[in-house]
Amino acid sequence: MTSHSPTHATAFRTAPGHRVPAPRAASAGVVHDPQALRRRLELAAVLAGTAVLYLWNLGASGWANAFYSAAAQAASQDWAAWFFGSSDAANSITVDKPPASLWVMGLSVRLFGLSSWSILVPQALMGVGTAWLLYLAVRRAAAPATGNARLAHRAGLLAAAVLALTPVATLMFRFNNPDALLVLLMTAAAYAVLRAVQDDRLRWLLLAGVFLGFGFLAKQLQVLLVVPGFALAYAVAGPGRLPRRLLRLGAAGAAMVASAGWWLLAVELTPASMRPYIGGSQNNSILELTLGYNGLGRLTGEETGSVGGGNGWGIPGLLRMFGSEFGGQIAWLLPSGLILAGGLLWVGRRAPRTDAVRAAVIIWGSWVLVTGLVFSFMAGIIHPYYAVALAPGIAGLAGLGAVLLWQHRQQAVAASLLAAAVAAAGLMAFYLLGTTTAYGPWLRWVVLLGGLAAAAGAGLTSFLRPRSLQRTTAALAIAASLAGPLAYSITTAATAHSGAIVSAGPVQGFGPGGAGAGGRGGAPGGTGGTRQPAAPGGIRQQGTFSGAAQGGTGFGGGAGFAGGRGGGMGGLLGAPTPSADLVAALKDGASNYTWSAAVVGSNNAAGYQLATELPVMAVGGFNGTDPSPTLAEFQDLVAQGKIHYFIAGGTMRSSSGSDAAAQIAQWVADNFAPQSIGGTTVYLLAR
Repeated sequence: MTSHSPTHATAFRTAPGHRVPAPRAASAGVVHDPQALRRRLELAAVLAGTAVLYLWNLGASGWANAFYSAAAQAASQDWAAWFFGSSDAANSITVDKPPASLWVMGLSVRLFGLSSWSILVPQALMGVGTAWLLYLAVRRAAAPATGNARLAHRAGLLAAAVLALTPVATLMFRFNNPDALLVLLMTAAAYAVLRAVQDDRLRWLLLAGVFLGFGFLAKQLQVLLVVPGFALAYAVAGPGRLPRRLLRLGAAGAAMVASAGWWLLAVELTPASMRPYIGGSQNNSILELTLGYNGLGRLTGEETGSVGGGNGWGIPGLLRMFGSEFGGQIAWLLPSGLILAGGLLWVGRRAPRTDAVRAAVIIWGSWVLVTGLVFSFMAGIIHPYYAVALAPGIAGLAGLGAVLLWQHRQQAVAASLLAAAVAAAGLMAFYLLGTTTAYGPWLRWVVLLGGLAAAAGAGLTSFLRPRSLQRTTAALAIAASLAGPLAYSITTAATAHSGAIVSAGPVQGFGPGGAGAGGRGGAPGGTGGTRQPAAPGGIRQQGTFSGAAQGGTGFGGGAGFAGGRGGGMGGLLGAPTPSADLVAALKDGASNYTWSAAVVGSNNAAGYQLATELPVMAVGGFNGTDPSPTLAEFQDLVAQGKIHYFIAGGTMRSSSGSDAAAQIAQWVADNFAPQSIGGTTVYLLAR
């Protein structure tokens, strides 16, 4: 620890009669002590438990999000597809995100072969890594304040456990969306900022910038939501004079821009004829995708080419994170975390400017507030699983705040705020468990009564003289606070999840569209095992859909959501499972064609591509509204004999975006004879 750690410990000591810690105790485990081995074993147990939760029954989800699984398959076959993030190995179009998460999955598939495990295990390991980094960050912040390696260790363990058991974290670290990598990199950046505050080394601040830059390459502008808080924490608590701190922040910003900008520059400088079309954009521009569809459009709801805005997933407003769509995913300890943050600021109000606890509260608290408010009020596309971005911030505040306020429980204000946080956790669990019948009424009442009893004990801790009674109060508080998230997380791990929109916890109604779809099973390539809500309001959002389902792939019929349940946008959000006859037909003479087939929509294409491991062109990209290819370009490719089949499905007409996909489907229907293969209507394009 730094040379000023004892000063931190002394400044944070405000409880009457609290002993000033010896300097050797403020080393967060660096100095050897008899309990060091025990602490390592406890950490190993928590991380092993996290790994079991995230890896157990993992293969049941099949391809999970087939959209990204198909891109990973393409990345394993072609290095250009790997670099650009193409949805197929022939490089027709990219996914609608930068490719950082696909780099990891693509390499895994290249090394271990195509399977659900090679795609999903990296995400689970990212979850374990995130829990470990959070433990390190919280322990490091707590060590100077507690002056006790054991208490700092417990704060870190509690934070890691809260993160691991957050239902939406259990969901997304078992899924193959970019969110897993994004959360890992943001947590790594938070740890690096805290190291920079304590160690006075520029390299840690630069490393934080690098982590954030690569976070941009995972999910673009979302990573910027944590940047203001990180910068504020260093500006407030960093060592040295203010001009020096600001100069270093500028260097960190440059590192962030460089670590993200090199890929953007490479894409922009590559001629369009030598790279795939940038999916999600209307002008084949990564800058347009960044600032439009994945940028300001998410805030305003004006995503050109979108087929549904955010209003289907909870009405924008201050309470959105507590509604039926998001509450069970993330809200369990959200109020408690904010209460504990306030308690930490009050207890450490006399600490020196460079206090690590205050810096940590700024890091985690601003993370929760800024991200939570943006998610609450954004009018564009938002899904419940986005809430995983809040999990490290809430967990960090919970672990750090609970232990430090418990240490200062002799102070009335600290004890009262700790009691309020425990009571809030019990009341929130009581409310959220009441939104489902999956666990029966007994659990919510046990949690409520246990939480209120623990809150009373925490508030009256000065009267609880026997240490055994104090320990019982602490254990009861932790159990009551985590019982609800634990139940949801176990249910999540026991349920297979597939499709584009998934939610944690038991199946229940979501949004104005009605009940969620559910099911189990599903091997790689299968469509069973969904656990996701039905389309918001059915098909009621901007634009209309036309076309009948063909072989379970059409929009608005047949397949519904990746398994024939729920109805809604069909192949737009769920990948089809082709018959053996159709797979054989697509493979027949495949070496003679660039694409074995073309079909409207990336998820439609993904089902056929994963079944055949051959390039399938996703006409129109994810939403079917990108002008890739245009009708003229498609006609030219057909004339060159590069596309074997066109697979019938739904065409899509939106109030925004290109209608090139509809034009192509109509042209094919007008000029080629349909035939049925395995119950699916196809058109033979190569004569």
